[in-house]
Amino acid sequence: MQELLTEIVVHLSRSHQQMARILDAKRHVAVRMAHLVQALPDEHPQLNGLSGLLDSSSNVTKNVISYLNSLADLQEAVADSLTNVVKAMGDSNEEE
Repeated sequence: MQELLTEIVVHLSRSHQQMARILDAKRHVAVRMAHLVQALPDEHPQLNGLSGLLDSSSNVTKNVISYLNSLADLQEAVADSLTNVVKAMGDSNEEE
């Protein structure tokens, strides 16, 4: 049983590592978009008027929110996985 739990933890670890890599890529996109927004001139930006400026700002905000939600999902997935493993380890210890 212990070997099975160890194998499950290894697979979960690899899965979470891949999710973290995806989130890191999303972080780079969000940071780059923020840099682009900072580079906009303060006066008369050519973004098709106020509506274009609002749309662009909205897109950046949505991207940052999406990244933060993904981080929360990763944290929740790690917690759920580890909770299940710890429960299984407790059950296997009680059986012995």
